[in-house]
Amino acid sequence: MKKYIVIGNPIEHSLSPKLHNYWMNKNNIEASYDKKLVNEEDLEKIINEVRIKNLQGINVTVPFKKSVIPFLDELSQESKETQSVNTILLENKKLVGHNTDIAGFELALRHSNYDVTNKKTFILGAGGVVPSIIFALKKMKASKIILSNRTLEKSKELKNYFKDIEIVKWGNIPSDFDMIINATSVGLKKGDNLDLNYEKIDSNKFFYDLIYNPKETNFLKKAKQNGNKFENGKMMFLYQAHQAFSLWHKIMPDINNETIKLLD
Repeated sequence: MKKYIVIGNPIEHSLSPKLHNYWMNKNNIEASYDKKLVNEEDLEKIINEVRIKNLQGINVTVPFKKSVIPFLDELSQESKETQSVNTILLENKKLVGHNTDIAGFELALRHSNYDVTNKKTFILGAGGVVPSIIFALKKMKASKIILSNRTLEKSKELKNYFKDIEIVKWGNIPSDFDMIINATSVGLKKGDNLDLNYEKIDSNKFFYDLIYNPKETNFLKKAKQNGNKFENGKMMFLYQAHQAFSLWHKIMPDINNETIKLLD
């Protein structure tokens, strides 16, 4: 039986096994999908399991999207440009890293009927998924991308790849933006709060949280209280998984009401 896993730290929140096992069952694929908590020092060994065919594929989540790259033979073009990998498989005897987060985010925004063209976006965080978000926003013709991260150095690293992004110090809220994206892991735990002055944010902003479990973080609760449009990361999660599934199995699984309800 084929085996697939998602690796990360933390990993208990991941609904990837629930979704992939559901799709494999629906498409009569004899395979299993599990989640595995790993540390940095485990990466080479676990990725090598794909090379020796003990595993057929790996999804990568926080905080390893960049740190898996040295253990791969090739990267897709989008993985190269973002230095971010979330899907690994063996192609022509080579370990290849793909990035399905870009398409996942783009399709999720389309699903929410939000047109980011000529909009100013404000991203909180500079972790492994952020290059994919920036890449997608640029592709969708956002007019300006502003970024803030607790560690200023990490923000500056991203500016090496994306020269035209604007960096602001953590805690500073730009006077003018249309969409705010939480790309930090703050919100995965129940009591998590972003130290953000919400009073400085108007009610006509679109709040987007990449976190999908829990489905309403404190960041989104604040957005709701202030009458803002808001969305969690469920559809991005679904669409990036959809792309990964098709890479592994050469089948496009259904995304319908049943699939969406599966993650509620």
